[in-house]
Amino acid sequence: MTNNLFKPVLIVAGPTASGKSALALDLAGHFDGVIINADSMQVYKELCVLSARPDATETARAPHRLYGVLSGREACSAGKWRDMALAEITECHVQGKLPIITGGTGMYLNALLNGIAPIPDVPAAIRDEVTADLATLGHTAFFEKLQSRDPETATTLDPANTQRLIRAAEVLAATGKGLAAWHREPILPPPPGMVFQSFCYMPPRDVLYARCDLRFNKMIEQGAIDEVRGLLALGLPETAPVMKAVGVREISAFLAGEITLDDACDMARRETRRYAKRQLTWFRHQLPGKITLDAQYSESLSEELRNHVHQFLLTTPK
Repeated sequence: MTNNLFKPVLIVAGPTASGKSALALDLAGHFDGVIINADSMQVYKELCVLSARPDATETARAPHRLYGVLSGREACSAGKWRDMALAEITECHVQGKLPIITGGTGMYLNALLNGIAPIPDVPAAIRDEVTADLATLGHTAFFEKLQSRDPETATTLDPANTQRLIRAAEVLAATGKGLAAWHREPILPPPPGMVFQSFCYMPPRDVLYARCDLRFNKMIEQGAIDEVRGLLALGLPETAPVMKAVGVREISAFLAGEITLDDACDMARRETRRYAKRQLTWFRHQLPGKITLDAQYSESLSEELRNHVHQFLLTTPK
């Protein structure tokens, strides 16, 4: 299937609960593929239920990579994920298998397709120091401190966006150079020879929202409450990326006795729908050259997709 010049990579993208995992499994079965995760929450081992990580039945049908590979104590940046994904893609090509990138985290997909600034990984100790500094100073004073040290980057930030503030401060502390300066550096492109074909599964909004609600109900049945209880036992700061997963904050409030379980579920279902809406908007304008699939999952849709893949593998220059 592959040689040194032709390195095909499939991307099956789409919002949460859209059905992209089923399509990726179908493709993996037909084209000897390996499914590589591109979801920022499915990388964490502590989030199995709430991230809708593939279960044992699904992983038995095809190899899955980058699922549950990091501790919740670690932060997974787009650059870190890109490095891990490229290693898995390369291994697929060495073994003559088809890499199938599957997920809905836009910044990860963008880093793979379009490249990324060469920002070094930030040591965990520095990230912890920055996070503690924010907790001590508060958002306003923390932003003012960052603004005095890196005014160029500060002009691009929302002072209320905790994750972005921490990221800017930790990069500055670790490298001595601000994010804005790093973004002027030549990007790290994908290795030569990689050819991408993107498929974006975007079902009708009413269908997607109904799927979001049903899936969260199923998560509760499958043990989401115990999963959050275990996550809280780690004592992670609220700013840790893993704590931002939809459902964690709401179930945490229930466990703390602040709201009822019904209210927690209502809030989490609403936030899931909002997240799906943001993803729909992003995918509508991204992934140039993508083939958009807007029907519900069916055998006829799978056959159509397989035909597209056959054509891609046959016609891409070698």
